[in-house]
Amino acid sequence: MKFTRTAIEDVVVCEPTVHGDDRGYFMETFRQDKLEEFLGFQLNFCQDNESKSDFGVLRGLHYQLPPHAQTKLVRVIEGEVLDVAVDIRKGSPTFGEYVAVKLSGENKKQLFVPRGFAHAFVVLSEKAVFAYKVDSYYAPECDRGIAFNDPKIAVRWPLELEQLQLSPKDKEQPSLEETELFDYAQRLY
Repeated sequence: MKFTRTAIEDVVVCEPTVHGDDRGYFMETFRQDKLEEFLGFQLNFCQDNESKSDFGVLRGLHYQLPPHAQTKLVRVIEGEVLDVAVDIRKGSPTFGEYVAVKLSGENKKQLFVPRGFAHAFVVLSEKAVFAYKVDSYYAPECDRGIAFNDPKIAVRWPLELEQLQLSPKDKEQPSLEETELFDYAQRLY
């Protein structure tokens, strides 16, 4: 497996080695020991999640506050999405900046999104099956979000506004300035 730091060094692209022939393929989708060695700290993923979404569905920008903040390792099994991680750690040199990576069933890339980042994706294919690991269980009292179209973050979504499908919750998320955030000085792993 190959690991590459993005423009925000705490967000990492993980690319598995795919072994294929005319019968199909095999790959290791997760190696805790290799990822921990690259990151320099231990992981404790406790839950796997999966969603299926249609073209234009945008989910996010979501995160959970401590003590139930979540690190995520996300991938697409089928279809294609633009995956986005936004640094929401007050005091961080990259606060409010984001990384966007196309993930697909074809390229098999994964994105490691640490605690202290809001996460979102938009479906670019007819349908997409999205899967991810988290290291803390869902806690509704810690669940937070940021408006997908916050001008301070200015994510360049590749679809027009009228093409996007959002949940009622995601249509009403607060701005970056109005929401509770993380403190960069606080160690999150």
